[in-house]
Formats: sequence, C-alpha cells, structure tokens
Amino acid sequence: MSNQPRVGIAGYGLAGRYFHAPMLKGAGFDVVGALTTNSERKSQAKTDFPQIQVVATITELLNLDLDLLVVASANNAHAEQAMAGLRSGTPTVVDKPMGRNFQETKMITDLSQELGIPVTTYFNRKFDSDALTIKKIIKEGTLGNIFRLDSRFERFRPELTANSWREQSSAADGGGNLLDLQPHLVSTALDWFGSATLIASSVRSIRGAADDDISLLLKHESGVDSYLSASAINGAPGPRIRLSGDKGSLVITELDPQEMMLKNGMYPEGGRWQQGAKSQAYLQLGDEKREYLCEDGNYAEFYNLVKAALTGGQWPVSIEEALAVATIIDQAREKSFR
Repeated sequence: MSNQPRVGIAGYGLAGRYFHAPMLKGAGFDVVGALTTNSERKSQAKTDFPQIQVVATITELLNLDLDLLVVASANNAHAEQAMAGLRSGTPTVVDKPMGRNFQETKMITDLSQELGIPVTTYFNRKFDSDALTIKKIIKEGTLGNIFRLDSRFERFRPELTANSWREQSSAADGGGNLLDLQPHLVSTALDWFGSATLIASSVRSIRGAADDDISLLLKHESGVDSYLSASAINGAPGPRIRLSGDKGSLVITELDPQEMMLKNGMYPEGGRWQQGAKSQAYLQLGDEKREYLCEDGNYAEFYNLVKAALTGGQWPVSIEEALAVATIIDQAREKSFR
C-alpha cells in the first residue's frame, strides 16, 4: 500500500462532501472515486478533486483498485453498498446509521466477520470537542461521582426542508431523527459511561413527516443515567450537554465549530485542525460558575485511526459498538409504540 491509500466515496451529498471527503484528504488518503448520478454533485466532486473518477454504479467504484470504501449514501442504500464492498474484499466505512435497523446492521457485520474484511461505522461525534472534554473531566474526577448526563441535539425548524429524504422518508426507508441524530447521542453516551439498558423512549413526529422529536433514557451499568434528546422542533434548544456529579456540573453550551469550518471549505491539513476547534463550557457548583477549557475537536482523528487500522491498528468503532447502538435504536422504536 502506498503512502496514500486509495479511497472511493459512495454518495457525494452532505455526508460525502462535507463530513468524509475533507477528513480523508486531511488524514492523507487519495480520494480517487465518487459514486453519484446527480449532475450538480458530479461537478462538485470534480471541483474538489480534479483527478477524481465519478461513476454511476457501486461496481464501477469498486473496480478503481480501492484500499477503502466509504459509504456515505442515503440510509436505504447503506447495506447493499457496504456488502458489495466487503464481498469485493475492500475494508469499508459506513456513515451512521450502519443499517436502518439491528437486522440490517447485523447482516453487514456478520458478512464482515465471515469474510475477514473489516467494517466500521462513522461515529465522528466521538471526536467532537465535547466528547473529548467529557473524557478529560471524567479522568480528572472534578465532578466527583457522576450520576447524570443530559445530551441534546435540539434545533427549531418549524418548516420541513423541501426534498430532504431525512425529513420526508419513513423509518423503513431510513428517514427520521431517531436514525439521523440519536445514533450520535447513544454512541457517545455508551463510549463515556459503558453499556446501558433503554428504560424509556418517546419517538414521535410533530411536523407530520418523519420522526423529529425523540427522547431516550438509558441506565448505564456504571450508575449513570443518560437523558438523550434529538429534536428538530424545540423553540428553546437546551445546552448541548449537562454532565452532573455530586461535586458539581459541567455545561457545554454548543457544538464545536467543525461542521461550520467544513461547510466553509476548510479541511484539517495533516490530520489536525491548524486553528483548533473548541466548544465553550463552564463548571457550575451551586452559585459558583467558572469557565472550563475544552479539548480541541478533530473528526479527522477517525480517519487517522482508519489509516492505521489498514496496516494492523485498531478500528475506531468496533462491531460490538455498532451493534449496541443499533439494538438501542430498535428498542426505542418498539418501546415508544407500546
């Protein structure tokens, strides 16, 4: 394998263009191919990577002698494309959610294990500033005995976005916030506090299309309770995170600026943001409130780890993690309708 592993991206929409391509470039991958039949996206791919080959089928993409396949297409194409990649002998990264349900996710991971070809899923939020900051504060013990996490992705979008499959498609077709945002909230909560049981769930549609207001309560074996909220229709979004222990709470007010940086055409050169990417946070101990310095976020670290894994390192998200998240997402839908 050359210094620059060859990668093909299936799908060149929001995920492929902004969340994968710049990270792959930053981590030192050679983006040689993209799969899209959309004329606007074809020209975007060629603008971003002048040497790229834009193809119309997954077979053509896999024929480009790839070291890695990245599946960043609509959720209903994930399983088919990921399995094609694995059958071709190509290690594969699948954007979250890996599958639309546990069964689909397990089909992919079973094939990976059967063929001995690695697969992982893009839980990039493990490399948000807030995620890395929480790992730091747990280690420090500043909050004492941590017993509660409130973690949210809340916004206020009263009008549905025209032509958005995420907002308009049914759950069976891969739409909705339970599949879009909750995998991030669940994967990070499990990463911080270990295995958990889903205690309660509310999955509903307020705007009359796909599910857009979801609350989950997880009980971790470690003794922490996680309250996870994903809503597109909350007029007063809460802070991104409130983490409480018996000595005080850490409040992280907003997401770090990585998404904005990516949409502005920036990328993490050499696998690291040159200008840093911190969230804002403070510690509150009753009436006492003081600033807390966050760690820098870095989504490129996911692909730094993938690059190392291609030559024998550890994959950034294990099959066990992918299945644990898929299990909770399925249970959330079941419990909500009882």
